[in-house]
Amino acid sequence: MSDALASPSYSSDLLATIMADESFRPSEALSIEDTGLPVSLIESLIIKRLAIVGVSSGRQLANDICLSFQALEALFQHLRSRQMIVHKGSAPLNDYSYALTDVGRDRAIIYNQTCSYVGPAPVPLMDYVLSAEAQTIRAESPKRFELQEAFKDISIDEVLFESLGPAINSGAGLFLYGQPGNGKSTLAQRITQCFGHEIWLPHAIFEDGQIIKLYDAAYHQRAQQDEDTLLSVASHDRRWVRIRRPTVVVGGELTMDSLEIRHDPHSNVSEAPLQMKSNCGCLLVDDFGRQRIEPQELLNRWIVPLESRIDFLQLSSGKKIQVPFEQLIIFSTNLEPSQLVDEAFLRRIPYKIEITDPSPEEFHHLFQIYCERFKCEYRAEVVNYLLQTHYLSANRRLRRCHPRDLLNQIQSFCTYNELPMEIRPEYFDRVVQSYFTMVLETPSDAPATMAKAVS
Repeated sequence: MSDALASPSYSSDLLATIMADESFRPSEALSIEDTGLPVSLIESLIIKRLAIVGVSSGRQLANDICLSFQALEALFQHLRSRQMIVHKGSAPLNDYSYALTDVGRDRAIIYNQTCSYVGPAPVPLMDYVLSAEAQTIRAESPKRFELQEAFKDISIDEVLFESLGPAINSGAGLFLYGQPGNGKSTLAQRITQCFGHEIWLPHAIFEDGQIIKLYDAAYHQRAQQDEDTLLSVASHDRRWVRIRRPTVVVGGELTMDSLEIRHDPHSNVSEAPLQMKSNCGCLLVDDFGRQRIEPQELLNRWIVPLESRIDFLQLSSGKKIQVPFEQLIIFSTNLEPSQLVDEAFLRRIPYKIEITDPSPEEFHHLFQIYCERFKCEYRAEVVNYLLQTHYLSANRRLRRCHPRDLLNQIQSFCTYNELPMEIRPEYFDRVVQSYFTMVLETPSDAPATMAKAVS
């Protein structure tokens, strides 16, 4: 290693460069006051945790609730003086093992009846609000090369790519509409990757005596742990988790309840709504118009947040709280947007992009991509046979999902019959019959260019 690389100034400069990519990074709370939480809340988390594990060291307890041992050391002594916990022995690093006393166990029952949440300590609502504003997706403004990187392994028409670029760059909402099976959902999920960068998200939020769980493993993907990177030099508040920008996908199961804070009266713990979980990322409303709620209801619920970027939610206590509405909202639908919502709503979703059927040339390209993934040889003459025999003559429309689905069925057929995976005309004859049996009749105006392309 050269002297320049080993110098402290180089390490500091490199760390500063890496951290410059983060617009927000939560610093570790070194005292209870720094957490912004009531002492009684932290005390209840410690007592409830000990009631579960029985015996634990102070450092392990601090790790379990994601606070620093330094911040909790005095509180452990205070709980011991009040005969809530007792020493059960020494622990490494000038620490002790603790257990609950009879008084502590009685207090744990009371705390659990009040609120059964046990986990990472929450962060105050205002800290979360400031973090969302600092990490907003609208500040990213991805450029052409970032879009090319996000879409590099999927087929996308150049005209469509040029339309998507400014829409994604704006950070405003957009409609993706067109016939089913043409990759609207896939495109929407790839759009989040255009923004890159990871964000910090709290495990839970605290406001007005209520705990609202925000981190959700179903929607939030953890980034590489700090311990594996140079960023481990700078400690962070472990009540926050570093994640990839989220993509929250909701379909026909969407209800109005999903858009409000959901409170469990038995545990007295609340769950953040879907749009809050998608903050600083993308929210995809897939198959819009086929939800359990009418499009007009969604319009009435979101028309103000779409304009102001602020949402108002109600706690179980009745208190209204103001939270950021900072995500790229994408509506994917098989219907014309004007058939679903009125002009006022469309004005707040400024970009409407139609996803058209693929051309025969793109269909060939899709087969090339998927043949590589299925580890079989791409044969243009066999794909031409498929187009001529089962699309042109049957007046059937092309869809971007067809190459993948047909190859998947061929793979199943070959595996079952112990045959090598390959594309052959007779294999297409077999799988097309089963794949398209239940597909409804298609319009009679199949693209005239198809005949020319496969002739």
